[in-house]
Amino acid sequence: MRHHAEELAGKFPPLLVAAERVAATVSQGMHGRRRVGMGEAFWQFRPYQVTDSVRRIDWRRTARTDEVYVRETEWEASQSVWLWRDSSPSMRFSSDRTLPEKAVRTDLLTLALGALLVEAGERIALLGEGIPPRGGRSGLNLFANTLENARDSAASLPALESLPRHAVMVLVSDFMEPAADYAGIIGHYAAAGVSGFLLQVTDPAEEAFPFQGRIRFEGTEAEASHLLRRADRVRDAYIEKLAKHRAQLKDVCRSAGWSFAQHVTTEPPESALLKLYTALTRQDG
Repeated sequence: MRHHAEELAGKFPPLLVAAERVAATVSQGMHGRRRVGMGEAFWQFRPYQVTDSVRRIDWRRTARTDEVYVRETEWEASQSVWLWRDSSPSMRFSSDRTLPEKAVRTDLLTLALGALLVEAGERIALLGEGIPPRGGRSGLNLFANTLENARDSAASLPALESLPRHAVMVLVSDFMEPAADYAGIIGHYAAAGVSGFLLQVTDPAEEAFPFQGRIRFEGTEAEASHLLRRADRVRDAYIEKLAKHRAQLKDVCRSAGWSFAQHVTTEPPESALLKLYTALTRQDG
């Protein structure tokens, strides 16, 4: 990947170039992801869903019943990865001008993971955009463009869609909404046989709450402002509440057979990407 970074720079957004550099760093010295069910071999028939293209209908199987069926291949069932990253206003936060906003880091990680997966022969898609998973260079370019165009989304929670059984999902967010909200979403997908991974991206100030004295906190999503007269006095309670929230998220993932990892924007992006890629590799193993 790295050898053609300069060529890419003139053709694609800087984010894609940066993502491929991060992906190249992680991929060096690593074996490719174990690929189960390669090719277009038949996997199963399943009932047609409103999110499916009409072109996927198997008319021969459908003609024998009163229900419309879609033909799934092993590739679609086992090699499709849906990615989602939180692009809501709360992600546009950085506690220091030397640090990237959470949104910038989540975009980079999502696209870098997509580059690694495509390099390994996988198909990727951005959840909620209605575009089926695609592989190869053209698939990565389409994914990058879709990610760019969906950047202004205000949704802080992933959409509920009908995905193929045995599909894989990766969610990247600060996951600061109530754990119960994520439990419903994860439960929906897990019940459909979808495996998944959560990567929580936070700013260091959200981890340590280093504030002192009188501070007014302004909401990023129309919340009312909140004045703390002695911010340092609530630090311990805040850290305890964050730890409890994170523990709840981990419990939700554990119950569904999903994985959970953390990343702080002071850390190099390669460390988080390695966590995700390793988790995906273990899933296939």
